[in-house]
Amino acid sequence: MSDTQYGEPVEENTPADEVTSADAAVASAHEGLAEAEAMSREAEAASTDAVASAAPAAPEAPVASDATEVAPAADAAAAEPAVETVVAPAAPAAGSLYADDEVDEAYVPGAYSDAPTEVVAETVAPAEVAAAAAAPAAFPQPQPIFVQAPEAPRPRGNRAAAGAIGVLAALSFGILYLAAALGFRAIDGDVTTANVGTEALAALTSWWFWVPVVVFFLAFWLLGAIINRGRWGHWVVFGLLVGAASYGGHLLGQLFQAPFWQLTASQGEELVAGQLLAPLAIVALVVGRELTIWFGAWVAARGKRVSELNREAQREYERTLEAGPRIHQG
Repeated sequence: MSDTQYGEPVEENTPADEVTSADAAVASAHEGLAEAEAMSREAEAASTDAVASAAPAAPEAPVASDATEVAPAADAAAAEPAVETVVAPAAPAAGSLYADDEVDEAYVPGAYSDAPTEVVAETVAPAEVAAAAAAPAAFPQPQPIFVQAPEAPRPRGNRAAAGAIGVLAALSFGILYLAAALGFRAIDGDVTTANVGTEALAALTSWWFWVPVVVFFLAFWLLGAIINRGRWGHWVVFGLLVGAASYGGHLLGQLFQAPFWQLTASQGEELVAGQLLAPLAIVALVVGRELTIWFGAWVAARGKRVSELNREAQREYERTLEAGPRIHQG
């Protein structure tokens, strides 16, 4: 038998191009994983910003080094199921040496890479996010401003003016009444040019002079208080009452001059009966009525002006109410 000659074993070398293609496939897979992880981080950051902008009043949740979690303030046990986002591994590149290998379902991203890999988990409550987005923005309610309403104007009266004018009317009545009394006594011869001053001073200190003057003033002022801002026609009509009061004041003055507390009833009646048609009593009646008419015209004129002022004040008050409250800024 001839010996079979065997040569030395020949080492089978792997083509360099095959080794290069395998390394490139592995590097491509790693790059795909890195890109997928970066995209996942960007998506998580965008969702976190959206949740934060939708609920600005919620306190910020603590951020861990390897996870970002946004949870509602309610109890964790009552929260709705969380949605967890996990980056899936990229499939091996077609045509690589690992294309026919089975996919490892327990693969963890970054397990086959030298670079450190982070697994990002995001917990979001959909119901809370929707409620925060749908909640209307809270605006401060305006505080009410209380403004004091203007007071209605009080109508001005004319009674005080009637009293002041009544003083002047009473002074005029006293002058005319005294002049008439001195004139009648001069006709009788009791008053002459020599004693006229003395008789005038004596009259100014007697009851028969001041009682009619005071009665006239009281009657005039009382009529002015009743008429108030009335027209002059009221003074013309009711001036007769002031004249009658002056006539009664003359009779009362004669009783005070007597004096009546020293007279008997019959003497008092006789004194009054003797003065009923006395010339000075008629003067008191006529002068009292005429002065009431003319000084009453003065009171009525002023009452007319006061009435116009009252109407203007009322119109201004109504305009103020229609304009409403105003806020004056200094």
